[in-house]
Amino acid sequence: MNYPEPDPQRTRALPNQDPAYTQPPPQQQPVVQPEQETAHSQAKRVRTVRMVCTAITFVCAFFAVILGIQIVLVLADANPANGVASFVEGFSSAVSLGFDGLFTPDSAKAAVLFNYGAAAIVWLLISTALTYLIRRFALPANRITE
Repeated sequence: MNYPEPDPQRTRALPNQDPAYTQPPPQQQPVVQPEQETAHSQAKRVRTVRMVCTAITFVCAFFAVILGIQIVLVLADANPANGVASFVEGFSSAVSLGFDGLFTPDSAKAAVLFNYGAAAIVWLLISTALTYLIRRFALPANRITE
């Protein structure tokens, strides 16, 4: 079996076939400029601050929701001997921030509403204040430098 002669026009495009062909230089790592390093570190800082603020917001909102569930259970006359109700009561008394006996109206339901309601509002205010302060002091300012 005879094979045809290779076409010189087609084989010239193949690497190492053309004597004028030179190997491309090896890929080098790009040189990182100081501005790029600063931008990268600022992006990491922003991401970390956002994650911390999200965690704080989640925990404080979770405490406020538990207090709200306790209010609903008391207002709905839930059975305090039930496992869920007793768990929520114990957890809510632990995160009530000392508001348990602050208000003493004649009704026990009103006392739970006012005391745990105030504690839930304070948890939301704590969350807002902490995230504001962390963002204010931990994030770089967007100032124009001249």
